[in-house]
Amino acid sequence: MSADRGQEEKRCQGMAAAPGIARGPVHVFSIENDDVVRYHVDSAHIPDEIARFESGLIQTRAQILEMQQQIAEAIGAKDAGIFDAHLLVVEDQTLIDEVLRRLETEHCNVEYAFQEVANRYVESLSKIDDPYLRERALDIQDVSRRVIRNLQGKTPRPFLSIEEPHILIAHNLTPSDTATMNREYVRGFALDLGSQTSHTAIMARSLGIPAVVGLRNATEILETGVPALIDGYHGLLIIHPSEQTLREYEELEREKGALAARLTKLRETKSTTRDGRHVVLSANIELPDEIDSVLANGAEGVGLYRTEFLYLNQPTLPSEEEQFEIYRSVAQRLAPDPLIIRTLDLGGDKISENIESGDELNPFLGWRAIRFCLENIHIFKAQLRAILRASVGANIKIMFPMISGLDEVRRGCEVLEECKQELRCEGRGFDDGLEIGIMIEVPTAAIMADRLAREVDFFSIGTNDLIQYAIAIDRTNERVAHLYEPSHPSVVRLLKMVADAAHANNIWVGVCGEMAGEVLFTPLLLGLGMDELSASATIVPRVKSAVQALTSAECRQLLDEVLELDTPAAILERCTAMAQRHYPELIG
Repeated sequence: MSADRGQEEKRCQGMAAAPGIARGPVHVFSIENDDVVRYHVDSAHIPDEIARFESGLIQTRAQILEMQQQIAEAIGAKDAGIFDAHLLVVEDQTLIDEVLRRLETEHCNVEYAFQEVANRYVESLSKIDDPYLRERALDIQDVSRRVIRNLQGKTPRPFLSIEEPHILIAHNLTPSDTATMNREYVRGFALDLGSQTSHTAIMARSLGIPAVVGLRNATEILETGVPALIDGYHGLLIIHPSEQTLREYEELEREKGALAARLTKLRETKSTTRDGRHVVLSANIELPDEIDSVLANGAEGVGLYRTEFLYLNQPTLPSEEEQFEIYRSVAQRLAPDPLIIRTLDLGGDKISENIESGDELNPFLGWRAIRFCLENIHIFKAQLRAILRASVGANIKIMFPMISGLDEVRRGCEVLEECKQELRCEGRGFDDGLEIGIMIEVPTAAIMADRLAREVDFFSIGTNDLIQYAIAIDRTNERVAHLYEPSHPSVVRLLKMVADAAHANNIWVGVCGEMAGEVLFTPLLLGLGMDELSASATIVPRVKSAVQALTSAECRQLLDEVLELDTPAAILERCTAMAQRHYPELIG
């Protein structure tokens, strides 16, 4: 693509949803809604409408499963799991029952009844002040559009079958749109709406399609055919890019390609600083099939296994036996590297339909994690027994989440001891010496870390929640999310307090929050004395490269300087300067 002569370059800032650079003419796309006409249905024909509805749901489910299989074969089962949410919509008994009630009471055609019910769900979710739940409204829209076309006897609409390279501009896209777009011709896409946590963004990252979201009005100001460039690293859509801009981005592409090739070669190397200090680099996982990525990226085991995902979107609670088989399988694949299993952390934004939690005004500060487990001993014990049984011949460690004080630690350990005694009586084996740790996420736990360290074998700092609670910031609230600052002086002091307390009591300390994967903060975390960093598997090579470029001495010097600074901006500037000096290619 060459620059448009005589046209002034214009830059639109959005959010980076999927990394990469794409160039080409834009195609502005708008979804054509299928018209649904209401008509009267006699009582005698209501059974026919119900049969048509059942057939439409079955057909839709089959289409979703087929699409899920195609994605699994192309990019893996984990990414195909995104469509589990779509399957739940066509299997949602509450939604189905409401459609059936409308058929009986309003005597209307089923596609109209279904559209009305689905639209009400979408409208309700769209009003919730939570980006994640608002994105789930898009899932319902996606499925309802497919159901209605099936009810109308129409074939699934092929998504944007343009057979020439282009950049797609749309108000919003569904995961189905993203999964079925022709990747040979769609170079990248930019959306008015969307967030970095949306299923569409996740799908774009998995498919390797550069994407920018949150542009607000791109579909209104652009016309099809205009030359553009997408910068998926920095969230930029550049219209009429100049020759200079095109040259700069060609050079950036060459640099990124070379960096990716170099990082791939780090798989078998150790995360050791230039002066010989080894820092354990682990991976965070949610699902068993992510172990492939853990191994491929050279992580030294799993530093955080989020087990609550075994409990979500399931018709029943997982049994002890089911959990045992899963934990054992994961641990065996990792051996001899460790698997650190976090006990159930339901609550907050992770709610299971099998557990009655009631309405809470602030669920993030409510009945969740260890608090929930200690009041649901039968659920807690089933998990602890499964973990203990899986520990035979494996390197499994266990940690309790959201600890706020000594009583919770001691009670959790008491329940664990009860499980051990039960297994002894049953003649079942387990590793009696498996390490027990706690998550440091609540400020009270950080403040009294010196006392907590006497009770456990290790600390793992969940920086996401610790920062959120320490600064009183809801990081999902768009109005205040910009105040969520890992470089806040108080956060640095809390981290130092935890690390110092751990080492004074001869236990190790790690970081498993997002901060562990941000290479800007790698020097600071090393300076604080963190023994382990655990991040998403795909980020591990970047962190490893950063560690290998540093020395312990200069990281400790950075910490001394940072502790004299008073603002988040000043601390971030100092950390950025050090990262820029040692590995600019990782932060460019």
